[in-house]
Amino acid sequence: MNANELREKTPDQLREELSNLKKASFNLRFQAATGQLENAAKIREARRDAARVKTILNEKAKAAAE
Repeated sequence: MNANELREKTPDQLREELSNLKKASFNLRFQAATGQLENAAKIREARRDAARVKTILNEKAKAAAE
């Protein structure tokens, strides 16, 4: 997922995407705790994707306020 794809989405779609990423992050952490995680890099990827979505949401909110 890249920032250009996210900028094309509406704020509601971004909030839904953020919710899905948080659920995925929780599941990955749970798998890591139980020793079932195959690719540890996915945790980092999910965390960064969530931060990317939050950044785009903040950009859209700032643009709407101006």
